[in-house]
Amino acid sequence: MPSNPVSPRTIKVAKLRCEFCDAATENEFLRHHLAMTQSQLRVAFLFCALFYLCFAVTDLLWVGYEMKTCLLMGARMAVAGTVLACLALLKRRPDSIPFTRVAANIVEVAGAFGFLLIAALRPTEFSLHAISMSIVIIVLYIYIPNRLMYAAAIAASATVVFMLLAWWLGGLPAMELATMAALLALTNLFGYVGARRYQILWREEYSAQMVLKNLSIRDPLTGCYNRRYLHEQLLETEISRARRYRLSLTVIMCDLDHFKAVNDTYGHYGGDAVLQRFAALMQSMTRDSIDSVVRYGGEEFLLILPETDLAGGELLAERLRQTLAATPVEHEGQRIEVTASFGVASVDFASSTHEAHLNMIAAADDLLYAAKNSGRNRVCAKQLV
Repeated sequence: MPSNPVSPRTIKVAKLRCEFCDAATENEFLRHHLAMTQSQLRVAFLFCALFYLCFAVTDLLWVGYEMKTCLLMGARMAVAGTVLACLALLKRRPDSIPFTRVAANIVEVAGAFGFLLIAALRPTEFSLHAISMSIVIIVLYIYIPNRLMYAAAIAASATVVFMLLAWWLGGLPAMELATMAALLALTNLFGYVGARRYQILWREEYSAQMVLKNLSIRDPLTGCYNRRYLHEQLLETEISRARRYRLSLTVIMCDLDHFKAVNDTYGHYGGDAVLQRFAALMQSMTRDSIDSVVRYGGEEFLLILPETDLAGGELLAERLRQTLAATPVEHEGQRIEVTASFGVASVDFASSTHEAHLNMIAAADDLLYAAKNSGRNRVCAKQLV
């Protein structure tokens, strides 16, 4: 589906949550990186599962063979089982952004809760647990791809609960508790700053790609698609879609009348103002993210209208013609009156012959010149069969 032109609002990143302010852009960003995000999640999940299972050896060394050891092993197995279940579900839903985020949150919460339970069951080692807690915090922020605000909320909550457990069960001196709290707070701060920098750099790279792609497919003066993009992708995509679903497809070729006279009278800046006004008019009167406006060359434009029959295309062309003729273009205190001619060609893929669409643009161009030759400021239309 056609994308909108890139604007500063579209690529602006919110400083606190480190996401694109525009929800559609953020969703496109997540979709673009979904495969890589899920790959990173799989690696992080396996690391977490191995981390919890391998450290079961320390339970035996510190606690010995007791009922508590079984509880500790149960906690570790529960975390590993949760991680493996999320891995299996990720494999079944590789195209789901919401589920990817849910899986990340489930594993982060399960990992944090499992670690806190282990710490509570081994209360004599809170000084050592604080080192492991620091590792857990860094993993939550950096190594498990998730929304930064979610990771921060889980990490901060886990830190608070850990400190409460250390105060309640650890029997540590006040000075040691304060030092532990300060170090864990700094770990959270550094984790947030590191994750924030990563998230912003990731989106800045994507923004640069969006801008470069936009420059490659759009006309810089009017913001319309350019002719190269039309022939390389846009037209074939819309024709293929219309053929597959047996829909109507209409194209409108538009050309400003006596545009050379406008340039001669008002200069090239005046001509540019007219082109921009005409392009803005077409973009405002067509369906966003459905119809496409192409600058075909000079003062000539092409509209591609999916799921639109000949009557709909002719009606739009007539509305454009009347609106343009009735609305002079304001430029440096001058009012530039301008008109346009239109050629409308339509194919109904439910009933047309196999070859009807091959010369749609040429047919629309012929109709445009028929409108020019019959007096300009007119619409000529034809159903291709």
